[in-house]
Amino acid sequence: MLGNIGFGELLLILVVLLLVFGSSKLPQLGDALGRSIKNFKKSVSGDDSIDVTPKKLDEAAAPKQGTGTAATSAAEPKR
Repeated sequence: MLGNIGFGELLLILVVLLLVFGSSKLPQLGDALGRSIKNFKKSVSGDDSIDVTPKKLDEAAAPKQGTGTAATSAAEPKR
């Protein structure tokens, strides 16, 4: 009875979450929920180590330094 959640119900839940938390917070909530589930599974299996390290936002926001010639040639002046 309660286990039959269809596409319409999931879509309604997603819309309500989007209205309540906003589009910028949903990825953070999903990441936190995933880590919580992973930690719960570890604790049930008997592993005592729990991952509580926060996700580093600086690495994700910073552009990656490429080793290709396009990244270095753009910084060099043309002769």
